[in-house]
Amino acid sequence: MHPPLTLTSITPLLGHIAACQTAQLPGDRLEWRIGDASVGFLKPDFAAAFCAYFGADVHRTDHVIELAPSAAGRLNAAARALAPQFGFSLRGEDFDVRDPNAERALSVLDRGAVPTFGVLGAGVHLNGVVRRADGPYLWIAKRSATKKLDPGKYDNLVGGGVSAGLSPTETLAKEAAEEAAIPAELIAEAKLVSRIDYAMERPEGLRRDRLYCFDLALPESFTPRAADGEVESFALWPAERIVQMMLAGDEIKFNVNLVLIDWLIREGLVPSDAGDRLRTALDGSCC
Repeated sequence: MHPPLTLTSITPLLGHIAACQTAQLPGDRLEWRIGDASVGFLKPDFAAAFCAYFGADVHRTDHVIELAPSAAGRLNAAARALAPQFGFSLRGEDFDVRDPNAERALSVLDRGAVPTFGVLGAGVHLNGVVRRADGPYLWIAKRSATKKLDPGKYDNLVGGGVSAGLSPTETLAKEAAEEAAIPAELIAEAKLVSRIDYAMERPEGLRRDRLYCFDLALPESFTPRAADGEVESFALWPAERIVQMMLAGDEIKFNVNLVLIDWLIREGLVPSDAGDRLRTALDGSCC
C-alpha cells in the first residue's frame, strides 16, 4: 500500500470511528429496563409518554424506568400508539430486545422504533475477499438510490439487520442470497471474525448497534449479482483503493468504515503502531 498508513495519516480513519461514537449514555436519556435487565435509553419526553402508556406496569426513579416483564409483550403496541406523536415509522420487521450482556431475548420491537426506544440493534456485515498476486481485493456494493438510509453510499458485499428469532449466521445466509445471489454452499464457508459495538446520535434517534463481521474467501470466478434491488452495483476493489476512499471523505456508509478498518488491521495492512491506535479507538465504543 502506497503511501503506507502512519499515526499521522490515519486521522481521517479515526474520524470515521469517532463519528460512530457520538452518543453519551445515559446523557440526558433515562435508562430503561425489563425487570432488572438494561435494554435501552429514552429521551425525557418519550420517557414520559412511555410511562403514561404502561401505567402501573412501570416503576420510575430519577434515572431508571423499570418495565414489568409481564408487560414486555406490549412494546409493539406502545410503538404503534406513540409513533404518530414522535415521528417515527414502523417497518413491519421485528428485532429482538435484549440486555447487551445476555443472549436471551426479552421481547421484540419493530425495527423502525428501535432508535427511539434506544434498544440495541444487531447487524451482519460480510467482507467478500478475493486474493490476487498483488494483494487482497474486496467486493464492494453500491447501495440503491432508493434506500431509506444512506442511499448511494458504498457498502460491504452483504449487510443487514438481524431480525427477531434469527442468529447472525442465519441472517447472513438469508441476506447473502437476497442481496448478492451467493449460493448457500459458498456462504456456509464464511467465518465470524469480529464484533463491533457503537452508540451514535442519528437523525432517526439513538443508534446502538452490534455488528457481527464475517470474512468469506471468494474464488475469482464468482461475481455477485444484485438480486433484490437493494444494491445498485458491485465492484471488486483492491485494498489500497478502499483505504484512499476512506481517507478522502464519506462516500462509504458510516458503519461500514468500522468494518473495513477492522479488516485492514486483521489483514496486516496497517503498521502495528497505527493499527494499535485504530484498534483502541474501535474498542472504545460501548452500548
